Amino acid sequence: MAMSPDTYLDTPLQYLKGVGPRRAEVFAQAELLTVDDLLHRFPIRYEDRSCFEPIGSLKNGMTVSVMAEVVRMSLRSTRRSGFTIFEIQLADASGTMRVSFLNQPFLRDVFKPGQQVILFGTAEVRRGGGLQFTNPEYEVFGDASAEFALHGKTQSEPLAFSEKHIHTGRIVPIYERVGVVTTKMLRRIVFDALKRLPKSVKDPLPEQLQREMNIPDVRSALIEIHFPEKGTDLSSLNSFQSPGQQRMIFEEFFIFQLGLRLRRRAREAVRKPVVPFVDRRIRNAAIRVLPFKLTNGQKEALREVVDDMRRPVPMNRLLQGDVGAGKTMVALIAALVAMENGLQVALMAPTEILAAQHFRNLSQYLIGSGFSVARLSGGMSESSRSQTMQALVGGAAHLVVGTHALLQDPVVFRKLGLVIIDEQHRFGVYQRAQLRDKGWCPDVLVMTATPIPRTLAMTSYGDLDVSTIKDLPPGRRPVKTIARSDGRRDEVYRLIHQEVEAGRQAYVVCPLVEESDKVDLKAAKQTFDHLATSVFPNHRVGLVHGRLKESEKDRIMLGFVAGECDILVSTTVIEIGVDVPNATVMMVEQSERFGLAQLHQLRGRVGRGKFDSHCILMHGRNVSDLGKERLRAVTESTDGFFLAEKDLELRGPGDVFGTRQSGVPMLRVGDLLRDRALMEKAHVEAERWLTSDYDSKGLVSFVEATWEERFRLVGAG
Repeated sequence: MAMSPDTYLDTPLQYLKGVGPRRAEVFAQAELLTVDDLLHRFPIRYEDRSCFEPIGSLKNGMTVSVMAEVVRMSLRSTRRSGFTIFEIQLADASGTMRVSFLNQPFLRDVFKPGQQVILFGTAEVRRGGGLQFTNPEYEVFGDASAEFALHGKTQSEPLAFSEKHIHTGRIVPIYERVGVVTTKMLRRIVFDALKRLPKSVKDPLPEQLQREMNIPDVRSALIEIHFPEKGTDLSSLNSFQSPGQQRMIFEEFFIFQLGLRLRRRAREAVRKPVVPFVDRRIRNAAIRVLPFKLTNGQKEALREVVDDMRRPVPMNRLLQGDVGAGKTMVALIAALVAMENGLQVALMAPTEILAAQHFRNLSQYLIGSGFSVARLSGGMSESSRSQTMQALVGGAAHLVVGTHALLQDPVVFRKLGLVIIDEQHRFGVYQRAQLRDKGWCPDVLVMTATPIPRTLAMTSYGDLDVSTIKDLPPGRRPVKTIARSDGRRDEVYRLIHQEVEAGRQAYVVCPLVEESDKVDLKAAKQTFDHLATSVFPNHRVGLVHGRLKESEKDRIMLGFVAGECDILVSTTVIEIGVDVPNATVMMVEQSERFGLAQLHQLRGRVGRGKFDSHCILMHGRNVSDLGKERLRAVTESTDGFFLAEKDLELRGPGDVFGTRQSGVPMLRVGDLLRDRALMEKAHVEAERWLTSDYDSKGLVSFVEATWEERFRLVGAG
């Protein structure tokens, strides 16, 4: 296949030397489709194999490079049918050693007596005495003095392209294998890909920006990353701090940030057909519906939201606050402003029961306001659904609360002007976009009780404005959080018994529904049986988990809210749930298995009433250091923002938020935790570049053409 400089990086992998259709299928399973994909799959670490040890100085356990001459060789069979051992004897000026290759008879055609070879392996004591290598990496050459005068290479032919020294005699890249493709195979394939890399390969970063930041061009960076020169600092390479690595990481972040800003620019080019206003009448209406005075944090967030709504361009704002921070009150006033301006409002929640709670609360707050609140969910009867949809299209329903049912095609609004999405990380990008597309360029407000660390806010939500509520409404009681080993279980059961006897309720949360063969986790079903029959036989114990039908989950949860159940055994389905002011105990089984943000969310299920509340984190005897650190953090801090940062540090963004649904970018080379400083630099430079007088037309075209593919399934909708 002909490969031009402009299209080389887009070349399908099957056309590379050493790949072909069969290996291309293996690469495709790892989402490696083109030369560009391959070259952006960086080594996971590096080994310095450029220094050679004399054979006579080797000791057992040393992992080293040896340069020596093949003295003799032999191939022998073993008692195992079809299994052979190929052996060579090596010698240098300091001594001799044996090298064994297991079941590789083809090597008798590779090695010849009198050849100079380099081997890299671990010395081990062999039977009969002496040291040997077993299955080392190797390279064969003729004249050692000629081949190893590497410093004589010219700048136009760097050390990286010494044909015979890819696996030994240099700083060697170590790749994570791809299916059956080993790191050694990958090294050869990448080397051949780089050999063909055009000198004029298109560089995504503007030359002026490269000069200002003193970073290498893309070709030099890729060569350095995959086959660094002799003398390159090994610790810098292994910590992803080399100039080439930093440049490529910055490039990825820069392109991502540019894409976010271009999306924002496109959105702000749209004009709303109705721009809400706020006058004294609307302010008085807001005061009337509020059940209590807003905190300073709520007031500031509300001001930011309403200011956005009064602009001619659609709002796209994230409202984040800790558990119980009062985000719903801010959303309520925003909804009132929209409705007072003749617009409809849609609030989407991730579960039926949470949608039902929002419906009840908003209906109560808006009594006497003249605005009707409707509900739309999958569990409604056909006639009720039809009635609600008619009210929406006719305009009789001013505010609708629902679940995914709001996204269905038959749902049509007369004048949808504000979209509110609760617990936004539970919805995918395209779901949010679907709801927004049902309106008149509506304002969009997304809410989350999972605080977003700064780095993630700059990536996943970089095209949103962010409002943060840090203070809690008055009256919220602190939850006493303690960690207890399984040996003190009876003590915890006594606490639950005391609380239930006093008329309170308790949660017991387990990680899984059933026992797993792979991991030793408590099973909710078994815990329920044990508690109901042996521990609390005189109390009402319920069970709810993710495998139940939505209607059944709702029935059980509503029963708990109504006080029909004393102790609710549950999986993490209650992490995002309804308010139960009477619940005062949260007992979490195998808490060391949970993430910090999740533990904080669970803790937020209690402490919502006027009674003292407790969160008990149960753990086994052999807790890992990481598990201990998580437990210590959540027992010592009630600050959800601190815990979110800590969770990011300990687990990484993909585990914290779930890459596919949360909008966390699917980065190829950058790491949001490790490379925070580069992300912030890219954030600043992207803004400066797009607002400057630089000729950015080519760059903008590149970003628009590649952004969706490079960062698929990301964005804030």
